Amino acid sequence: QLQASGGGLVQAGGSLRLSCVVSERTFSSYVMGWFRQAPGKAREFVAAVSWDGGTTNYADSVKGRFTVSRDNAKNTVYLEMNSLKPEDTAVYYCTARWGTVITTMRATYAYWGRGTLVTVSS
Repeated sequence: QLQASGGGLVQAGGSLRLSCVVSERTFSSYVMGWFRQAPGKAREFVAAVSWDGGTTNYADSVKGRFTVSRDNAKNTVYLEMNSLKPEDTAVYYCTARWGTVITTMRATYAYWGRGTLVTVSS
């Protein structure tokens, strides 16, 4: 089970930190990712982190502004979002895939949380 939190309303240029707690004893065996879905749009890849936190991947649209990290001792993955823009407004989903390979394709992630809404006002 994945439970994301931390969403909310923020002004453009502001910051938010999303968290996702995973109820899984073998949390460190999973690549953890974040996707987002804006109204009327397809769900898209945002960021992912390897099992040990040593490798990350970001969508071009968030590079340099977002940082993904994890704490395996707490079974938690984070998404630090800075310099937020109105186009970042979306429901953000925490997701997991077993293994060591980071991918950006939605279909490769088997486990999904409910999502948390991020709204960025201009």
